[in-house]
This record gives sequence, structure tokens and C-alpha cells, in this order.
Amino acid sequence: MYVGVDVGGTNLAAGLVDEQCRIVARAVGKTPKDGSLDDAILALARKAVHAGGARPEEIVRLGIGIPGAVDRTHGVVLHTPNIRMENTPLARQIQEKWPVPVALENDAGCAAAGEYLAGAARGARSAMVVTLGTGVGAGLVVDGALFLGCGGIGPEAGHMVIHPGGRPCNCGRKGCWERYASATGLKQTTREVMLRRKDSLMWQLAQSLEAVSGKTAFQAARMGDEGGREVVEDYLFHLGLGLVNLVNCFHPEILCLGGGVSNEGDDLFLTPLRRMVEEESFNPTENRTRLVKAQLGNDAGIIGAAVPLIRQ
Repeated sequence: MYVGVDVGGTNLAAGLVDEQCRIVARAVGKTPKDGSLDDAILALARKAVHAGGARPEEIVRLGIGIPGAVDRTHGVVLHTPNIRMENTPLARQIQEKWPVPVALENDAGCAAAGEYLAGAARGARSAMVVTLGTGVGAGLVVDGALFLGCGGIGPEAGHMVIHPGGRPCNCGRKGCWERYASATGLKQTTREVMLRRKDSLMWQLAQSLEAVSGKTAFQAARMGDEGGREVVEDYLFHLGLGLVNLVNCFHPEILCLGGGVSNEGDDLFLTPLRRMVEEESFNPTENRTRLVKAQLGNDAGIIGAAVPLIRQ
């Protein structure tokens, strides 16, 4: 049995996973802000093991997906812009309290591995998964192996600049893709438009700027609200811009979109994005990248963290 933990900027999710990549039991919690991530992960992992009726000695691996750069060899979290961890020996911290093999991976890499093993990218030779959450992550699987660059770092697509001099990013740059295409960026754009459009239905849906969610603008757009449509169009433009860049750089067979925003359906979400990718991608052949919705949701990160995938 394996345990996978998906670490998000806001939430934690753990799962007990069998050799067929099936999640037997789950546990969820909040991501701590006080630096006690090792304790939170350990407590959640044990809770999932207990819920699944497994014994601690049956666990052969604890895999953890981290939203940032990791040193896989030494089990160190190098940098996480949305959690503020630097050079943290997370694997050792956990193993001191639970002697089980601990593996660290970028969370988007875990999502890509999960979709490749058991989801929308199953059977593809090359697949990229883009996760739209607190930030924007991307993972790429090629011929059964995660694509890793210099230093073992995967594609940090969320930090490619698409708007020079734009919104400040937690990474220290300005105009990064995730400042516009993440759920965080979507909510910021929603608030900006609400402040300009006092008559927008978004005020009725959210009641206040603090209550804005990633669904607010899409709900308003479906109700015919001009402000909602403005937000959605702006969001899709920036999201699509980054997707086209990724397609033109890597040309994967399948590009999966995951995260809460990806649940907004074909009409307002997938269809316009597919049109933009088709029109602007540089591929003169008939075999073009297929843009699809990820199938596994948060389970992809759990499965991909838990079950080993051949490394490059």
C-alpha cells in the first residue's frame, strides 16, 4: 500500500492507494501557515491509513506533492512561493517520526503522473497537466517518465511572464501567468471589475469583495451580466495565452486542465479555449494536441504522489 499527500496553498488531501492506483481511503485538512507542515502531513497520512484499515507496516511509500521546487534526491523543499518554505528537509522531518520511505515531488508533476496512470492521459505517449488552483502548476510526462530539467526541476509554467510589468507575483517577478490564470488571479480580476461596475450582478452573487469566489464571474456571465462576461473573457484570454505557449513549446498529445475552474463546462470554458489553442498553435499536421478536462480531480495529485512513476 502507498500513501499520497497533495499539498495545496490552502488545503491538504491524503489518500491510501493500492497497487492498481485506486484510492482506498481519504483524509483532508487545512495547510498550516505556521511552519508545522510535517506534523500536518503526518497526522493526515496516518488518518488515511487508519480509515483504510491498513497497518503502518504495510505502507511502502509516502509520497508528497509540493507546490514548488523540490530536491528529490535529498527530500528537501527548496522553494514554495505560496507556502513560504525554503530549503526545508521535509522528508527527514517526517521520517524522524514515522520510518517509512518518503518521496517529494512537485504537485503538478504528481497531477500529471496521476492522470497518466489512471485518468484522462492514460495511454498517451506524452501528456501535460495544468492545474488551476491557488497558483498554476504544470507537469509533463513523456514515454512513461516525468520530464525534469536542470536540477530536477519540472516546468514551472505558472511563472512564465505573459504580462511584462503586470501583477506582482509571490516568486518576485511581475506579470506571471499564474497571477492571471489561477483561481487567485480570477478572483482578483473579478474584484477589479466589480469595483468598476457597481451595477453588476456579481455584487448580488458575492455580497462583498471578500466573498468573491472563482465561480462568481462565471455565474454572472451565465445570467447575462456584462461584468461577468468581461471577467470571463479576460480570464480565458490570459489562460489561453499560456496554454498556446505550452503547446507550441512541447506539443503534447494531450493537455489536461485540472482545478476547480475547469469544472465550468464546455460552453464558457473548454470550447473557447480549444478554439484559441487550435487557431494559434504552430502545428501544420493533423495530429494536434487535444485539450481535455482532467478526470481525477484532486485524486490525480494523491495517486501521482503515492505510486512511483519511472523518472527521467
